[in-house]
Amino acid sequence: MTITVYSKPACVQCTATTRALEARGLSFDVIDLTQDDEAFSRVSDLGYRQVPVVIAGEDHWTGFRPDLIGRLF
Repeated sequence: MTITVYSKPACVQCTATTRALEARGLSFDVIDLTQDDEAFSRVSDLGYRQVPVVIAGEDHWTGFRPDLIGRLF
């Protein structure tokens, strides 16, 4: 499964999300929305207006969600 975290600099919830993914030993990519207009459009099209946005396979959510991170394999 591919996991992507869409983030912005100095985002506390983004840092918490990536640390939780690392703690579970999960591989993921981080994309800075301030540096990638295409990625910004992609998450906006999904209806998200805050970060982090996590896309894990077919699932996606926003915010620090340890409950959802715990379900990832």
